[in-house]
Amino acid sequence: MEITSAEFVISNTDVKKCPPGIFPEYAFIGRSNVGKSSLINMMTGRKGLAMTSATPGKTMLINHFLINKSWYIVDLPGYGYARRGQKGKSQIQRIIEDYILEREQMTNLFVLIDSRLDPQVIDIEFMGWLGEHGIPFSIVFTKGDKLKGGRLNSNIQQYLKKLKEQWEELPPYFVTSSENRMGKKELLDYIESINKELNTK
Repeated sequence: MEITSAEFVISNTDVKKCPPGIFPEYAFIGRSNVGKSSLINMMTGRKGLAMTSATPGKTMLINHFLINKSWYIVDLPGYGYARRGQKGKSQIQRIIEDYILEREQMTNLFVLIDSRLDPQVIDIEFMGWLGEHGIPFSIVFTKGDKLKGGRLNSNIQQYLKKLKEQWEELPPYFVTSSENRMGKKELLDYIESINKELNTK
């Protein structure tokens, strides 16, 4: 699938103010600094579409981008940024939970994981919470260009092994790099296949 148009539509903190209509939404979430904005910009081929920030945790809003006038990329706030106060953290958590649990148009949630890191408790717990609520999600390993040789593959296998302690069946996963566009085609093809399935229902 080619992305021919991508436009910013709205930012808000209230799921009830998200765009009306029935277009499918593909939401992206991850810990602060996992490379979410860069990934969205890479996927859409538009450098400044999602704001990238040197300060982690800047996104405190639900951001909707209309793609090809037929589906949305949704940029959700990053979770687990340590320097934010408790009030800010619980506000972000509420925004995330409200969107994930209440937004009927949300078709799939992409959980972003930094491929360089060992499995982080916060990510494992978050995916467990998604599983408990029956939320369809996929894993996107980011920064795949940062590891050389077999390190990337062994890191990912280690991660999947950790997940298998909790999950009988693993969710789909993708390995990406915003620097060299690794994984772009696979992600877009996956979204396209879901969109086609929805259209036949």
